[in-house]
Amino acid sequence: MGSIKRLEAALHRYAVLLAFALLPSAAATAQTVQLLNYEEIHKPVVSEGGMVVSQSGYASDVGAQVLRDGGNAVDAAVAMGFTMAVTLPRAGNIGGDGYLLIRLADGRAAAVDFRSMAPALAKLDLYVDQTGKLQGHNAGIRTAGVPGTVAGLALAHRKYGRLPWKRLLAPAIRLADEGMVLTPDEAFALDWGRRRLARSDAGAKVFLHGDGSALRAGERLVQSDLAWSLRQIAEHGADAFYRGEIANRIDAGMRANGGLLRKEDLAAYRAIEREPLRSSYRGHELLTMPPSSGGGPGVAMTLNILENFDLASMGAGSADALHLIAEASKRTWRDRQAYVRDPATGRIPLEGIVSKAYGASRAKEIRMDRATPARQVRAGDLWDQESHETTQFSAADREGNVVSATYTIGADFGSGMMMEGTGFLLGNLIGNFSLQAQLDAAHAGSKPPANALRAGARPVSSMSPTILLRDGKPWLVTGSPGGNTIPGTVVQMIVDVVDFGMNIAEATSFPRIHQTMGADGELQIERGFSPDTLRILRGRGHAIKQGQTIGSTQTLLLTGNHVEGAADPRRPGAAAAVQ
Repeated sequence: MGSIKRLEAALHRYAVLLAFALLPSAAATAQTVQLLNYEEIHKPVVSEGGMVVSQSGYASDVGAQVLRDGGNAVDAAVAMGFTMAVTLPRAGNIGGDGYLLIRLADGRAAAVDFRSMAPALAKLDLYVDQTGKLQGHNAGIRTAGVPGTVAGLALAHRKYGRLPWKRLLAPAIRLADEGMVLTPDEAFALDWGRRRLARSDAGAKVFLHGDGSALRAGERLVQSDLAWSLRQIAEHGADAFYRGEIANRIDAGMRANGGLLRKEDLAAYRAIEREPLRSSYRGHELLTMPPSSGGGPGVAMTLNILENFDLASMGAGSADALHLIAEASKRTWRDRQAYVRDPATGRIPLEGIVSKAYGASRAKEIRMDRATPARQVRAGDLWDQESHETTQFSAADREGNVVSATYTIGADFGSGMMMEGTGFLLGNLIGNFSLQAQLDAAHAGSKPPANALRAGARPVSSMSPTILLRDGKPWLVTGSPGGNTIPGTVVQMIVDVVDFGMNIAEATSFPRIHQTMGADGELQIERGFSPDTLRILRGRGHAIKQGQTIGSTQTLLLTGNHVEGAADPRRPGAAAAVQ
């Protein structure tokens, strides 16, 4: 027995020495020092070169190969984005939209906004039934906005990519043409969404059998029309989608089926390069998405509130820490709701959003012994400071360029509508406008909400790809799908790493919470928290509800000459891949 213990001790010492040997200096972070020891259950993937991480193992392999072929992080992200349009039809897309955050090794940074836009024909009245209630705003052909994904990926590649455009689309074209054998998870998703997928004949022919049942695990999903669309984009660039034959097919399908999207809407669309929203958290510079993202401002404001508390002393998963995250999230949500909009439709108090003084003032409102009911939380005065289905992928190359990208088609399988001959589903992003609040305001004769539906406007999104810098260099690259849960998920990833010293694999697997803002103000929790902790939270007035998993972060951490990656186990098929 003694020899076994000595062997275990020797192995432990060897693991620790090996961990240090991999480090560039003794000043390496605590997260990295712990990579190979036996004190931590979860450990990240490690690479001395570049790395990518996404919800699709195949897409991650494609991104890693792009890096091996001399591409940079932007090239890898573009290739993964197009590949997931094939491998992840419930969320990956060229018929939806999203955001892409870039930080280059030379210090330049960019936020690419390729959020959908409302068609010129879109009006609130079209989504109100004869009884005055909203209808038809969550699924169906009229929920499709002008897709932004192709324009966004093309803009990022044109300005910051390196490899030829056709090279980046080639893996996606090949897979769509040859088909992929469905895993049990992929087949389950198709079965779950079969009613939505049956909304259009074109979509049903791709994903369903003739009897209406979904393709099964082990069967091959071939997407020939999608391969055609991708070839058009590879040959003719984004113009093929917005002004070419793809646009003609979208227009024809819309007119034939009562849709609102027209060739003119597509031709007028532009992805926009914006300045990232900049803030800080405990000495780390924060880069996140600005509006039209509401998620980026949500991340920045929540962290500014939490920075006023000593979270590290409270401990990960403690009642005090969870209470503070929930209370900060309530205040952030109300401010976002009141002020964030498409920048093209009005002014936004960006200085107030990132104001440390404003964060401190909101922190003073929080009582540690009692939760504030969500319905009682009001927006603050940000001008006073002035002078669910989505997917995330991240990339870092050996030169120090990093990308965090989040894109979506809205709900699982978006609108459920596929225009004949195109091969891709269109998103249902019209439902992301504040339609009910707009309808209520119209009835009351009051001012419409900031996120009101307007022709040509971009709906506010919770997507919030985020990068944290340490000593002026990219350090933590993260983001998540999950609708309204996204900002809180990103915040918890940052807090778990910065405040609680977890490595990114631990932080990825650690249980999460989400504060809802409905009438009940439920605090949603994942499995894994102590019953004692939950009892304390209930005693403070939190309405605890345990349900589905929250988010799916795909995270990279750069330290010295190494990259660490962690794919979220909450979504099957996610994987990190090294250069």
